[in-house]
Amino acid sequence: MIKMPPIPQTDPKASYLFHKAEIDAAIQRVLDSGRYILGREVAAFERSFAAYLGIKHAIGVANGTDALELALRGCGVGPGDLVFTVSHTSVATVAAIELVGATPVLVDIDPVTYTLDPNTLETALAHSQVGTLKAVISVHLYGQPANMPAILDVARHFGIYVIEDCAQSHGACLQNRMTGTWGDIAAFSFYPTKNLAAMGDGGLVATNNPVLAERVRLLREYGWRDRYLSDFPGMNSRLDELQAAILLVRLQYLDSENEYRRRLAQIYNTLLADTGILLPEVRPNAIHAFHQYAIRLPKRDALRAYLKQAGIGTLVHYPVPIHLQPAYRGRLDGRGTLPVTERIATEILSLPMFPQLSSEQIHRVVKEIKVWATAEV
Repeated sequence: MIKMPPIPQTDPKASYLFHKAEIDAAIQRVLDSGRYILGREVAAFERSFAAYLGIKHAIGVANGTDALELALRGCGVGPGDLVFTVSHTSVATVAAIELVGATPVLVDIDPVTYTLDPNTLETALAHSQVGTLKAVISVHLYGQPANMPAILDVARHFGIYVIEDCAQSHGACLQNRMTGTWGDIAAFSFYPTKNLAAMGDGGLVATNNPVLAERVRLLREYGWRDRYLSDFPGMNSRLDELQAAILLVRLQYLDSENEYRRRLAQIYNTLLADTGILLPEVRPNAIHAFHQYAIRLPKRDALRAYLKQAGIGTLVHYPVPIHLQPAYRGRLDGRGTLPVTERIATEILSLPMFPQLSSEQIHRVVKEIKVWATAEV
């Protein structure tokens, strides 16, 4: 029996090798320049990414968590403030809220798109009694745009800031507007597995508001307007020149690679249509970035174990809702009040998805899924 090569769930090295010549040249350019922090590469990437989004201001920072923290701090969020978000997300979303001293309030998600449910947000805002209503962080999960028009309507009614968590939605659109351009301010991550990926950590804050942009720009470097003179307390969160140069290379290919992800997703959709597995749906008038291809099924863990034995990598994004994790259990409300979140966490599974994945590999993944499903019956 011929042993098939493994199929990873994601493969950052494959992406590097695909763009190796351009990335290596960009790295060498930075090394030769002698300027490694907040130089020409960062400035060029900030301009290019702002133009790509169609937004006025982009501020490169050290990572995606810092981007969220700086977005919150830019909006003046701090102790005594309430920030509303979801529990079905990376823990970074909630960690950033606590890093600024604010209190996370968790609301449920839509069962189809897995993004923040505007109706549960409105209910949570209306019934909050302790603390100042300050902001909502809407997460565009898996590359699916959240329902921004409805979320904005609710937020404006209650007079709170809207912050977009775009860590998984580079290039996603809703009603011909990029994610990251709907709210007051947005945070991006360029972690190596993202659609737009650095080769290390990196992040960015985007906004059309010049006041928020200036505040974040100062906050990322100790509150300095003039070097060594802090206008107010800040932090050290700077995107370095090497990562900015790499991101400039990869930004050129973001749209084409996202389009390829969508073609891969359509192959999955076609091949899995008769399996009874719940497949991802795309919000009307949206362009999904397919950071993940996330399916749902009751026997998720059994399928995952089988695929592992077959040499096929999968991941669970995310296996335990934040409010049920040891670090937050008992501190954050949510148990029993987030039924959609808690159910989905037991059923969700991310299949292989990255721009260098082949259609032949997808056929193999689906073949193994069908073999497993037949045996289960």
